[in-house]
Amino acid sequence: MNETLRIIDTRRSTRVFDEKPVSQAEKELILNAAYRAPTAGNMMLYTIIEVDDQGLKEKLVETCDSQPFIAKAPFVLIFLADYQRWWDYYNVCEAPQRSKELERKNREPQEGDFLLACCDAIIAAQTAAIAAESLGIGSCYIGDIMEKYEIHKDLLKLPQFVFPIAMLCFGYPVKSDVVRKRTPRYSPEFITFKNQYHRLDETELKEMFAPYEEMLRTVGQPVQGALNFGQHNYLRKFTAEFSFEMSRSVRAMLKNWEDKS
Repeated sequence: MNETLRIIDTRRSTRVFDEKPVSQAEKELILNAAYRAPTAGNMMLYTIIEVDDQGLKEKLVETCDSQPFIAKAPFVLIFLADYQRWWDYYNVCEAPQRSKELERKNREPQEGDFLLACCDAIIAAQTAAIAAESLGIGSCYIGDIMEKYEIHKDLLKLPQFVFPIAMLCFGYPVKSDVVRKRTPRYSPEFITFKNQYHRLDETELKEMFAPYEEMLRTVGQPVQGALNFGQHNYLRKFTAEFSFEMSRSVRAMLKNWEDKS
């Protein structure tokens, strides 16, 4: 196994950070790696916000489901799906007017553009995470940045065609976290198929989740009333309050994205 594959294989989320700061040189290395990530049509449909204001970090602790380690992370990046920059450039170049003169169809950014920008932003974020790992710097994704769209829109001064799709907290892990056991992944036979999708039947699903049923039974803390891992996950995550809020927030963002007024 080469060094790159070892880094990918051994990475784990870091939520407890050492007091050692992330240097400016290290920050630039991480960001430069993100800039080199694959991107649709070389458009780089994302923007990155570094959050170094402690007051803003404290606010993000509360708006992202009360996660105190956000405020303690020495390096915080928010990755934004961003079509605003290109839409503004199109208008500066009078591209819509020229398209009309050429009797071509015109449009504004739509759902497909949003998803493409999300892909660009996530690819850049993961490239940054791996780059950080190669420097011995841990990271943790905060998907909750997608919640409370209206609040984050105001906090970060986001225009219409920009949405926070991921936040990454970086920092050197404490020694105890370095030796912490990694969360296992599902068996590849249930994840990767050839040429077409395979929908798992009941037997396959039970086999896929059997190790997690065992973990929950022996060392886990099932949600009260849950009789198996599926119920535990459903009650703990799928129907958790943050899940309803995330869906509401994304709907609000899409409504704003599609607003033609």
